[in-house]
Amino acid sequence: MSTVASTSPAFRRALAPMVACAALAAMLGGAFGEGADAWQWLHWIAKPLATVLVIVAALAWPPITSRYRRRIVVGLICSLLGDVLLMWPADLFVAGLVAFLIGHLYFISGFLGDSRLGTRPLAWLGCLLLAALNLAWLWPSIPPALRGAVVVYALVLAAMAAQALARAWVHAGDVLARPARRAAIGGALFMLGDSLLAWDRFHGALPLAAVWVLGSYYAAVWFIARSVARDDGMAGVMQASTA
Repeated sequence: MSTVASTSPAFRRALAPMVACAALAAMLGGAFGEGADAWQWLHWIAKPLATVLVIVAALAWPPITSRYRRRIVVGLICSLLGDVLLMWPADLFVAGLVAFLIGHLYFISGFLGDSRLGTRPLAWLGCLLLAALNLAWLWPSIPPALRGAVVVYALVLAAMAAQALARAWVHAGDVLARPARRAAIGGALFMLGDSLLAWDRFHGALPLAAVWVLGSYYAAVWFIARSVARDDGMAGVMQASTA
């Protein structure tokens, strides 16, 4: 998977403010879109646009490995599909959940390229415990028909965050430290954003939910996308791993 054509330093520097502007528009549209067509249209346009720009960012920098970038980009594309499904006028919550779940599996696959599954058990224990506590609090409010899907998704999300954290732990002292740390921050923010979304949907409306949910979500996918980029001193370190 080659990088996008325009990868000049100026273009790369412009990506962060472009993502921030699109994300802010999506948050404002989501916060004020109830009953206001103009705001709702802003949300519908800006929400997927922000994720598209995040995908462009994942393609714009030289990657730590081609294999890692492929898996992260596919995961981000699944997240884009989930974005669209969750904001569709019809109730496609389960379909959106499945799209995000597949995306997390691709993220995990990417993280496993340079770290073993289940390494650093404390990271796994912490993430799974947080997922279990969140499910326990929300359980009475989750419709019975959705409980199975929500449990499976919560476990996969926790596994993604745990593997990202464990990978950052493993690479804390080597050339992958900064990219792995970005992925770990992204995984943690994904758990936060989806927890807020679940509380807003199942437990009770959160004030300015669109701001908190989308803000943490876009920060999460941005950090995961930026984890693709190698640091200046990494050129050639892992390029043999392209399978």
